[in-house]
Amino acid sequence: MSNHLTEADTVKVDLNVNGEKEAVSKDDQLSLDVNNLNLKEEVSRDETGNGYRAKTFTFEELAAATGNFRSDCFLGEGGFGKVYKGHLDRINQVVAIKQLDPNGLQGVREFVVEVLTLSLADHPNLVKLFGFCAEGEQRLLVYEYMPLGSLENHLHDLPPGRKAIDWNTRMKIAAGAARGLEYLHDKMKPPVIYRDLKCSNILLGEGYHPKLSDFGLAKVGPSGDKTHVSTRVMGTYGYCAPDYAMTGQLTFKSDIYSFGVVLLELITGRKAIDHTKSAREQNLVAWARPLFKDRKKFSQMVDPLLEGQYPVRGLYQALAIAAMCVQEQPNMRPVIADVVTALNYLASQKYDPQSHPVQSCKRSPSSPKVRRDDDLTHVGNGDQTDRSED
Repeated sequence: MSNHLTEADTVKVDLNVNGEKEAVSKDDQLSLDVNNLNLKEEVSRDETGNGYRAKTFTFEELAAATGNFRSDCFLGEGGFGKVYKGHLDRINQVVAIKQLDPNGLQGVREFVVEVLTLSLADHPNLVKLFGFCAEGEQRLLVYEYMPLGSLENHLHDLPPGRKAIDWNTRMKIAAGAARGLEYLHDKMKPPVIYRDLKCSNILLGEGYHPKLSDFGLAKVGPSGDKTHVSTRVMGTYGYCAPDYAMTGQLTFKSDIYSFGVVLLELITGRKAIDHTKSAREQNLVAWARPLFKDRKKFSQMVDPLLEGQYPVRGLYQALAIAAMCVQEQPNMRPVIADVVTALNYLASQKYDPQSHPVQSCKRSPSSPKVRRDDDLTHVGNGDQTDRSED
């Protein structure tokens, strides 16, 4: 799928979120990008006071921070460009610097959207944007450095000798990622649809603390009595909600579907799309759907790298949450607040393989938001009338 944002896309944010009336000089390249890309700026001051203005860095500063983008500072490469590790003297921080490929066909729009989105955001489960550089043709983003890399690095294609992350860590990552998504949906003003939730965009800090990253495809959600935002379909194959892929109608429930895929990856160790598997097992959700209906097959869905070290009841509940999130009908998917409640509960139930032998569990009281229903432990629906996106 294309990662391009179209001319029809608009982002409504306030560049001066703290109310500071900064004089915008004629050579303020970010503002020029906003104007040239026909992106709408709408003054909607962050009432919570959580926003901050991203700093402007010079290209010279960022080159110095990375030893002129030395190869030994190289961290990786994505659709946007290359990412380098560096140390910025001005803020005395180790940082990750993402450099837009000036010859690439995509990126400037994503660059602007990311700066505007993260300038409004401040949450422990969202990666922090320290600032940016927009000098001439150069476009760079400066983030906090996340030492453990992405969730994808710890879940798929592990190098020999690397131990798989355990059940408790997986549930901690799921709960933290859900809290980050809840902030975007329910706490930000205006609310934001992430649109690119996937394992490679969940970065991990010390102690496997998860943070959502890469907001180039973020979109301001529907407001008032609108149920959706109509836009060209973008995102990543395997994570994209079928309703959005077919209609281009983007809702908050589109993100919920993507989250369900990530949760399934955490539980199963499988990739969202894996072309090395047989045809019927290549798409993770299509493979999982029939298995959701038979509790006897739940143990077949667990990542074999866990070697049986997981709580059976916790597995049932985690699979139930994932099953609800990847429902084909968007109005059947839970709202993010209910997902957060259920996963916070699961993450609090620490599994100890020493006191709980492999593949056995003790009955534990249900979370207030989780109830037993036939073969699955469903996430409580909560009040789904808060948003009229369905």
